[in-house]
Amino acid sequence: MEKALRVARAVTVVYFVLNGTLLGMWVVQIPAVEERVGISHATLGGFLVLLGAGAFAGMQVGGRLSDRLGTRTVVPLAGVLCSATLVLPGLAREPWLLGAALLLFGFGNGTLDVSMNAHAVQVEKAYGRPVMSAFHATFSVGGVLAALAGAAFTRIGWTPAAILGVAAAVGVVVALAAARGLLPAATTAATTTATTASPADALSSAPSDAPAPAERRPDRPERSKRPVPGRIWLLAVLALLVMLCEGAANDWSVLHLKTVLDAPESTAALAYGTYATTMTVGRLLADRISGRFGPVAVLRNGAALAAVGITVAALSPWIWAALAGWALFGLGLSGCIPQLFSAAGHADPAAAGTNVSRVAGLGYVGMLAGPAIIGWLTHVMALNHAFLLLSLFCVTAVVAAGVLRPVPQPPLVAELTP
Repeated sequence: MEKALRVARAVTVVYFVLNGTLLGMWVVQIPAVEERVGISHATLGGFLVLLGAGAFAGMQVGGRLSDRLGTRTVVPLAGVLCSATLVLPGLAREPWLLGAALLLFGFGNGTLDVSMNAHAVQVEKAYGRPVMSAFHATFSVGGVLAALAGAAFTRIGWTPAAILGVAAAVGVVVALAAARGLLPAATTAATTTATTASPADALSSAPSDAPAPAERRPDRPERSKRPVPGRIWLLAVLALLVMLCEGAANDWSVLHLKTVLDAPESTAALAYGTYATTMTVGRLLADRISGRFGPVAVLRNGAALAAVGITVAALSPWIWAALAGWALFGLGLSGCIPQLFSAAGHADPAAAGTNVSRVAGLGYVGMLAGPAIIGWLTHVMALNHAFLLLSLFCVTAVVAAGVLRPVPQPPLVAELTP
């Protein structure tokens, strides 16, 4: 059944790319939507709170449904929901309609995000080696594709509704087509209780999507023996800070070049594209770097590089230098979230989905707060000066990176190789 495991890894990549593309398509359309609806940066920042709030709610629902129904059921449904709601911000012409549209799109995005990450932890356990950063790299690939496509369609005169509508339709098809390759829910129980089984044995022992019988499930009897709630919440706080920085880059990088440096819309779109490209490269390398130097080094050095990058972007009067700053920012942040999610998922194998949802959920509070804080700060300072707050958050992550040092626990899963 090694083929089934390889297929599961491939379709997990598909869902990460899908999520990155859907979110990126919205990001590229932010300036056009803001102008059409007729709102200020500060008002947009307030509406982006609704996007983050919807994502947070979706992650809580998605995490619980993933534990209850299995990721094989939840991931494709979440993909359809996220895709279908993408078109709504493009159709909104009144501020209140835009707020409602962002709330719904955020819910779909959060549900897809947490369920696909829970499935990624499941795949990583079956492989027995780090693969989480590579999955997150493919999310960034989706962002790059969205930036390029969005810039091209904007240049030829497509409206936001048309661009987002086409992306939504393609997303629904992809979400449904990839569903058959996901791992069955029972694999989680099999891999957490095995001591000598191979990935193929674990897969072949899972007869259906139904949860394992109560007497075989380790979560309720074992969870109390292996909880690390203090460490999980520390990981969650770091996720909040890092994803706050990511959220600010997602929602304000394009507007930064357009409004502060007077770049054309097609050039301004490259700010997010540059950031997403370097984040992709960094995540493709992060698994190997983490394996050699450890997750603490990845987080500490990455956050330090991100602090330098965002400072350059904020203070530079030149478009080329600002793009270089966004590139460094993306490269520095690239390996941080995958390390945090992976640490949460492996901290307690019997509660992996719950712990990932905690860390990802609080991280999405950061996604909520980041764009909003930057928007509110534009009341009292220039947009680029508000970015200096992100430098402070990156430095905080540098100082607190030691939380990623592994905590010794009794072995629960054998060393597995495909």
